[in-house]
Amino acid sequence: MFLGTHAPRLDDKGRVILPVKFRDPLANGLVLTKGQDRCVVVWPTRGFEDYAAQLRAASLTSEKARGFTRVFFSSAFDDVPDRQGRVTIPSALREYAGLTRDLVVVGADTRVEIWDARAWADYLANQEQAFAAVDDDVVPRM
Repeated sequence: MFLGTHAPRLDDKGRVILPVKFRDPLANGLVLTKGQDRCVVVWPTRGFEDYAAQLRAASLTSEKARGFTRVFFSSAFDDVPDRQGRVTIPSALREYAGLTRDLVVVGADTRVEIWDARAWADYLANQEQAFAAVDDDVVPRM
């Protein structure tokens, strides 16, 4: 399970140092792809494979399913972190997510999300009210 919020920087080669606590689950490989909220999603390879299997169960007659899987898989890149825990974010994903030097890396349970720091601050500010108001039709009761 990935938890927490971290603030690394993007280097001049498009690499980010993964938080120490995220490195072990990602050490054997990971997949980076587009997230639906203009972020980069990082999956452990096994988690990506499990999610891909769920997507395969969607009907190919569904235009929405075909469109989602095309974007999702065509934007995916696999990588293995180097000894310092760095991964390279491909330029297409950096552009999609509007990544600048200052990043926020968010643990999101089964995956990690990489956000531009300003975009994350804006997103979080917009979600605070909805977070406080969510009911048990959306998430289980605490």
